[in-house]
Amino acid sequence: MNVPYFDLPAQIRALRPDLDAAIARTLDSCAFCLGPDVAGFERDFAAFVGSPHCIGMNSGTSALHVAMQLLKVGPGDEVITTPFTFIATSWAIVYTGARPVFVDIDESTMTLDPKLLERAITPRTKAVMPVHLYGHPFDVDPILAVCRRRHLPLVEDAAQAHGARYRGAGIGTFGEMTGFSFYPGKNLGGCGEGGALVTANAEFDAGARSLRDHGSHVRYHHDEVGYNYRMDGIQGAVLGVKLKHLAAWNAARRRIAHRYHELLAPAAAAGLRLPREAAWAESVYHLYVVRHPARDRLKEHLAARGIGTALHYPLPLHLQKCFAHLGHKAGDFPVAERAAHECLSLPVFPELTDAQVEYVAAAIRDFKA
Repeated sequence: MNVPYFDLPAQIRALRPDLDAAIARTLDSCAFCLGPDVAGFERDFAAFVGSPHCIGMNSGTSALHVAMQLLKVGPGDEVITTPFTFIATSWAIVYTGARPVFVDIDESTMTLDPKLLERAITPRTKAVMPVHLYGHPFDVDPILAVCRRRHLPLVEDAAQAHGARYRGAGIGTFGEMTGFSFYPGKNLGGCGEGGALVTANAEFDAGARSLRDHGSHVRYHHDEVGYNYRMDGIQGAVLGVKLKHLAAWNAARRRIAHRYHELLAPAAAAGLRLPREAAWAESVYHLYVVRHPARDRLKEHLAARGIGTALHYPLPLHLQKCFAHLGHKAGDFPVAERAAHECLSLPVFPELTDAQVEYVAAAIRDFKA
């Protein structure tokens, strides 16, 4: 049996009639940059998240960059974030000329460790931007408490957490702003790049709409230096179709993850560490990431049996060549570094069959380190 790491074609096939019709309407209207399809998706996604405002953009990276701009982050400033995530989180900081300040992660959730946050704050700290990683929320309450006590804005990076919940409330409703990504492999993915900024602040909403469109509210009148960060109409149409299925897809991911939990429990005694869902969290399992000290050999073992896997993330951000100027070295963030050496992402997508899940689990149980 072959089990792909991700089967996007299966999703597209199931939705093809609705996608074709939606794209055809956009082609007929020629509303290719923003337009009614984007506006409709913004309205529906804001309702899904539970926030008043959603601003569609061309990527999640752009959304986070705009958030930094709206908070007036600039040269000489610092923004606290995690070293264990995709690099786009830190790009949004460095694009402004500011410096990312990394805080190590919690061993169980692999999200920013709230206990370490306050000691990283300096007079130059301008904001805090943790990541809801792998579909699992970061621990919002203690982080938000520090932010409020120190008068720092919280920006949520929810690029991997569409529909996740923290203590029953939707991710994207806690910080000043939240960035989402609609990269094709996400729980809600477009047919190309896409992103959104979500906020309850009307001034941030207006500012983000200006910044994404060349610093303009009225065409050919530019009030500030802006960007071409607009979402295109076809992505708005595609995302509008897919959003209707997101709750069911998330439920399927949770069901698959819980089945993995059951089937892989025996392997935990042999060194496999399973992802843990905190009592206060409802993960949407964008990724199902196990850990093993012999990760590379386990990956090879699964590949030999036709099972696709991936690494998220094999090199933490503080050790990336592009951040060498920050002066970090191996050992600075030991929990993140340990996770990077051990993490392995298993197949998890709504179309994954029970037989495929059982085959993956059996192959892992057969592994001898």
